[in-house]
Order: sequence, then C-alpha cells, then structure tokens
Amino acid sequence: MIVFENVSKKFDSMLALDDISLEIKQGEFVFIVGPSGAGKSTLLRILTHELLPSAGKAMINNKDITKLKEGEIPSLRRKIGFVFQDFKLLDDRTVFENVALTLEVLGKGDEEIKKMVEHTLKLVEIWDKRNLFPRQLSGGEAQRTAIARAVVGKPDILLADEPTGDLDPKTAWGVIQLLNEINSWGTTIVMATHNREIVNTLKKRVVILRKGKKISDSKEGKYEEDN
Repeated sequence: MIVFENVSKKFDSMLALDDISLEIKQGEFVFIVGPSGAGKSTLLRILTHELLPSAGKAMINNKDITKLKEGEIPSLRRKIGFVFQDFKLLDDRTVFENVALTLEVLGKGDEEIKKMVEHTLKLVEIWDKRNLFPRQLSGGEAQRTAIARAVVGKPDILLADEPTGDLDPKTAWGVIQLLNEINSWGTTIVMATHNREIVNTLKKRVVILRKGKKISDSKEGKYEEDN
C-alpha cells in the first residue's frame, strides 16, 4: 500500500530523510520512532503531499504521489486521515461540527453527515460531548474528537504524529486502545511517537529513524534505550 523507494528530503543544507526505503502493507500498524529531528514528521508529511522528496519515489496503492497533478491531491488526501499532537480543532465549532467538517468537504448530504458523525462519536465514546466546544474538553476528549474527525470519512490510512505527546499516561493509553481498534477495522496506521512504554508494550512493527536514516525495521520491535 505504502512504498518509499530511496526517498531523501533536504531542507537547505539539512538532510531530513536520507535514502529511505520502506514498504507498509494494507492493515499494518507501524510505529515510526526516533529522537527529535530524526525525520518522523517529514516522512508523514510526504505521504500527504505536504512535502515532496528531494529524491526517490513515494507511492500509495502503486501510484507515485510525488508526480500528482494539483487537481489529484484532494483525492489522495481523502484516503488519508491525520491526527496531530496539538489536536488542531476549530475553537468556534462544537465537537459535532468539527467532525462534520470532514464530511462537508467530501460533499456528503446533511442526513448522511448526521448519521456518520453520530456513529463515529459513539465509537470513540464522546457522543455525550457533541455540543461542547474544544475549550470545554479534556486533553483526552480533544484527541478523541481529533481521531473521530480523521476517521469519519473512512480513510484507508491513518497517520498520527505524536498523538499522545501532550496527554497523561492513562489518557494516552485510552487513545492507543482506540487506535488499535481502528486498526482492527483494516485501517493502516502509521504513528510517529516518542512514547517508549506504548511502543514496547504493543509489540507492533517498529521502524527506527536517526538523523534521517532508517536504522532498523522490526516486525515486533522495541523502542531501544539508545534511541
């Protein structure tokens, strides 16, 4: 589903990604780990076409996304949900309205939006918060809202960039359990994280980056102490 072939990304004189080759199959849950500056966020941003590689090829479903025309980019992004560390919710919209926005962009009708948002908010267990604004939510509730917004359109791929970074351990585990459930639906999940405990406990595939290079790729990996 996702293939990187010798991908490098350079910002001025800094090499953020250095000759990365990587294949992620449909339905996998993959942790991308490494210290700050390792290239984790850069890798995710290439998948959404926010950044283009300086060299190499990035492919989703056998299509080279680095060569997309401007009009093809929205179609790519409809296949991808993105969860951020800082939620990026709209402060002037309720929980319901934040999640509905994804479907509005997709051109869904009002009745379909209502049904899909209700279904998704119940799945992530925040239906009772639907009329609240982001400032009225706890960190965990805000992140569940962000996840609901990312998955309500039923994307093939869910990218998560440090989604537990600002959460306490108990809340972080709740978010991870939710992501695990979403993965069980068949959604491919690629998550960049610093959370050693979560990575080592879940025993998912782990790709370790350091200074833009892929150091290791393990099927049931760990976030080793020296990373």
